[in-house]
Amino acid sequence: MSKESLTVIDNRTGKSYEIPITQGTIRAMDLRQIKVSEDDFGLMSYDPALENTASCKSRITFIDGEKGILRYRGYPIEQLAEKSNYLEVAYLLLHGELPTKSEYESWVYDITHHTFIHENIKKFMDGFRHDAHPMGMLLGTVGALSTFYPEAKNIFDENTRRKQIHRLIAKMPTIAAFAYRHSRGLPYVYPDNDLSYTGNFLNMIFKMTELKYQPNPVIERALDILFILHADHEQNCSANAVRAVGSSLVDPYSAVAAGIAALYGPLHGGANEAALRMLMEIGSKDKVPAFIKRVKAGEVRLMGFGHRIYKAYDPRAKIIKQTAYKVFEVTGLNPLLEIALEVERIALDDEYFIKRRLYPNVDFYTGLIYQSLGFPVEMFPVLFAIPRTSGWLAQWEEMLLDKDTKIVRPRQVYIGYDKRDYVPIEQRG
Repeated sequence: MSKESLTVIDNRTGKSYEIPITQGTIRAMDLRQIKVSEDDFGLMSYDPALENTASCKSRITFIDGEKGILRYRGYPIEQLAEKSNYLEVAYLLLHGELPTKSEYESWVYDITHHTFIHENIKKFMDGFRHDAHPMGMLLGTVGALSTFYPEAKNIFDENTRRKQIHRLIAKMPTIAAFAYRHSRGLPYVYPDNDLSYTGNFLNMIFKMTELKYQPNPVIERALDILFILHADHEQNCSANAVRAVGSSLVDPYSAVAAGIAALYGPLHGGANEAALRMLMEIGSKDKVPAFIKRVKAGEVRLMGFGHRIYKAYDPRAKIIKQTAYKVFEVTGLNPLLEIALEVERIALDDEYFIKRRLYPNVDFYTGLIYQSLGFPVEMFPVLFAIPRTSGWLAQWEEMLLDKDTKIVRPRQVYIGYDKRDYVPIEQRG
């Protein structure tokens, strides 16, 4: 008997089954052989929210939640945040290796020269109400891009696929900035291709009457770091949505729109907004102990703490906390920081939170930075979606080229009625 296997005894029948173990997993389809009779469908696994189900094999992002490790293609997130920039990290995610100098220059050129959007897209965005949520505008507009680039459906043509990747990464900041300006009743600002990726985004967001917008280098770099930290995070809700929708072989604009829709939810992209609102609700440092007491009593939730994957301090949160101080040197100290630090201090020293392994996550400090930069809370998930686009596209392309890929079609455990006959309406009780 192989050591790399699992022996299962079905106590219903007394039969024994040997199931191979590969890379720490068993194939769910191997359970189907376990039956009580020939006409039995076979055993299935039941896993709500896919908490212990690997839906794919991936080479993109590695996470060890127990040790607080996050790596892109093997590179520690700490090194990338310190030494790299967002576009280089996007290249890494999509190509598997860091670019050479010539590869990087070509990549930056391709992204930079796709930043403009079709004038009809601008008209499309004008159709949204003045108070439309920027994330809803982003969702609708990205989905509509497939109608502007019908060749995008040729997903197995490498050159066509690569052009759509360039377009999506390039145009996402433009669409996001236009959504922001629309919500503020401000005229749209066109891209400035002399600026960096994040510098250009800041230009399209904040430029007013100046002839040439010059982003503050500290703010520009801080945003670049935030974009790196948000670029990918393994099989999260939105990445899973992109892969699931993409498995139908739809164009990448529709697949990425599915990711945006998932990110729209308060449990995903809206988590940093929830953390910020919590700090605003607390109001002052002296009220933190009372709030923590309410958390322990189960009356309210401690937002920005804990993570489905991380059972140690989120490595991204450490980097963001350091970045926040640099931002505040430019913008002035966010008054909510004092509250946040007190919440963290008490929580990290309290047995209740230690026992539950609840540590600050990536959302705890990002909201403070975005608020200090002048972004309204409605823009927070949009700021998440811009960098995550490269991760979504990397996940989408990996799924597309994986020989194991089939259209996603989970099973269910049916718990409804057995067969019953139709009763005419006049005879119903």
